[in-house]
Amino acid sequence: MSLIKLNDRAVKDVTQFGSISSLGSLTHISTATASSSASIEFTSGIDSTYKEYVFYYHSIHPQTNLAEFQFNLSTDGGSNYNVTKTTTFFRAYHYETSGEGIGYVGGKDLAQSTSDQLFTDDGISSDNDSCLVGSLTLYNPSSSVFVKHFISNNNFMTDNGGYLTMNTNVAGYGNTTSPINAIKFQMSSGNIDAGQILLFGLN
Repeated sequence: MSLIKLNDRAVKDVTQFGSISSLGSLTHISTATASSSASIEFTSGIDSTYKEYVFYYHSIHPQTNLAEFQFNLSTDGGSNYNVTKTTTFFRAYHYETSGEGIGYVGGKDLAQSTSDQLFTDDGISSDNDSCLVGSLTLYNPSSSVFVKHFISNNNFMTDNGGYLTMNTNVAGYGNTTSPINAIKFQMSSGNIDAGQILLFGLN
């Protein structure tokens, strides 16, 4: 690929960047829509076709106030969601009035645990105008050699002595060399009142 030098450090007059076709493209696989749903499960479409699978979720609204959004993985097509995971959890927040913070949250991570991994801290407000948005990328889930890494970024509105926006970054790995072939999203309590999750494969 040719390198284009930008002498004025601007891109407004650039006419070419060279080929970027090797970066791949997203292919839509399926969409699941929640309507007072106990969970959303993807039990097909996660296989060796792609090296990366990306789940985009939007307008995730809880039935129960301050319920946590979470997920777990399966190696048996969804019969069991109990993959052992080791994870990290980092967050930043800002109140509508005043007050902000940033830091690691040790109580939300996992260390060789089969429990569901949380996407949220303090939970999602169930107010009518409140929801969660974000994405989860699962890398090379069909590998029979390596553990299964994942990275997630999320933003949501919560209520902890006042309304605030919170951004969380969750990452880790499923500590298994068995292929991951299903995933389940659910709330820590109550149903997923509304929202959509879209599954894409990345070439």
